[in-house]
Amino acid sequence: MKSMILFRITAIAFVFFALGHTVGFLSFKPQAQEAEAVRVAMDTVHFEAQGKIFSYGGWYRGFGLTATASMVFEAFFAWYLGAMARRGSRDVRALGWAFFIWQLPGLTLSWIYFGVAPIVLSALVVVLIGTATSLTNSKRTATA
Repeated sequence: MKSMILFRITAIAFVFFALGHTVGFLSFKPQAQEAEAVRVAMDTVHFEAQGKIFSYGGWYRGFGLTATASMVFEAFFAWYLGAMARRGSRDVRALGWAFFIWQLPGLTLSWIYFGVAPIVLSALVVVLIGTATSLTNSKRTATA
């Protein structure tokens, strides 16, 4: 039961992570004049790729929203792992440890490239997933 609760808390953390990420990167306004010039250039400089015209700013927003979509899926997946843990599914351990390992690059990249909030949230979900997975009972079998 404890692992289910931790997976559910992880899911909620991912929802906050996704919301914060989206609001943060869409509303970001550089303070320095030079940085603002780069942002404007990203929106005004265009290039062709595979027969379509793109801006660097559009790619930036597209990649950012892709990251948000991934976080929303991770929220769903964490919630689902909680349901699996509640049912006593043996598969939750393998999936939980894979999910844990999947989060480690995100924590590392947050540490290298981003600020305190992403580092804290990344570390939180890593700890929650690792703890929840370690609390699952590998000897239980799934109920039909």
